[in-house]
Amino acid sequence: MKTVSAIPKNVAAAWGVREQPRKGPKPALTVDRIVDAAIRVADTDGLDAVSMSRVAAEAGTAPMSLYRHIASKDELIDLMVDAAWGRMASPPLEGKGNGDGDGNGEGWRAGLTRCAWEMRNAARGHPWVVRVPLHSLPVMPNEVAWFDSVLACLRGTGLAEARKASVIMLLSGYVRNLAVLEADIMAAVLDSGQTPLEWMGSWAAVLRDVADRDRFPSLAAFMDARVFEVDDGPDDEFSFGLDRILDGIEALIGREGPRQ
Repeated sequence: MKTVSAIPKNVAAAWGVREQPRKGPKPALTVDRIVDAAIRVADTDGLDAVSMSRVAAEAGTAPMSLYRHIASKDELIDLMVDAAWGRMASPPLEGKGNGDGDGNGEGWRAGLTRCAWEMRNAARGHPWVVRVPLHSLPVMPNEVAWFDSVLACLRGTGLAEARKASVIMLLSGYVRNLAVLEADIMAAVLDSGQTPLEWMGSWAAVLRDVADRDRFPSLAAFMDARVFEVDDGPDDEFSFGLDRILDGIEALIGREGPRQ
């Protein structure tokens, strides 16, 4: 078993296993309080606004006080990311399920849908979180909880463990990539000073003027359908893509899962 000293400092801090001084009163400032303050700064002014001095001011303490709990800004950001993703909701414990899941009252498809939406909601609540590059496999508490939750959804599918890992990468990649795309689009809309429908309408108007119908007949038919004059909203797009991914996983389970 690894000792605390062998665990990376950011991981030890997240799991609450970092060695603490044995003597003296319990400090009023905690890792959780620092991380909460840092998330408030990032949510308000973006990730670039996060500094040890700014977070200290938000937490109502001196910058040097932070270093007694968190070694660096990089460590702080790791803790922020894991906290921003949040704790996964536990799957239902009652009921017999629908025969395609793990028998805990939630089929694999409903379970993966729940996991994807929880991840999406976290990314929408803290848009900066998907801008932080990944630099390890899941090791922080909330990352591990999400990983375990998806594995639990796939327990009764008969997929090999390695294939379950592929499903997790596919699902998380979809949620992260769409969150980045939506954030970029929203930033462009805000910069334009227009509503989303107005912004899309302006793009469509320019495209009609510059794109020759004979050269781009498929695009012309698309524009004639006036697709971008109706805003179904980002949730509709998310659901469409998620359902197509789940359809593919269903086909995979039918091919590689248990034989009846």
